[in-house]
Formats: sequence, structure tokens, C-alpha cells
Amino acid sequence: MVNRLVPAALVALLVILHAQLWLGRGSVPGVARMTHELNAKKQTNLEAQLANERLASEVRDLKEGLEMVEEKARLELGMVKVNEIYVQMAK
Repeated sequence: MVNRLVPAALVALLVILHAQLWLGRGSVPGVARMTHELNAKKQTNLEAQLANERLASEVRDLKEGLEMVEEKARLELGMVKVNEIYVQMAK
């Protein structure tokens, strides 16, 4: 009787562990899904970091010199200096 009980218990334990590996918390498909989500978040963070660096560079340019301010005013607000003639060409 004991000879059959030990192998049966070991097989039952193996089945439980195998089920946990594929279906339970921390399963192989779950880890693969989380890895995919992590990679997507890393890509989003990289894009946001690049956008932040561009904005920081623009802020630095605006703080340091008037050339950037003048360029923005000309492009976005239509600034024209004194004794300057504004010419708009249609394509």
C-alpha cells in the first residue's frame, strides 16, 4: 500500500506544479504578456523622454537668446519689424 502511495503523491504533486506553471499566478503565458506590456511601456517612455528633451532644448533656447523668440513671433504671430516689408508668396 505504501509503495503505491508515494508515487501517486509524487505524480499528484507534479500535476499540481505543472498546472500552476501554465495556468496559475506567474504562469508562462502571463509572464510573456507582462513582458510584452513592459516593452510597450518602455517604448512609450522613450518617446516621452525624447519629447521632453526637445521641449527642454526649446525652453533653454527661449531663455538664452532672442533669436528663437523672434523666430516664433514671426512664424506664429506674423511679426514684422520696423522698416521691413512683409511679402507672402502663394504656392
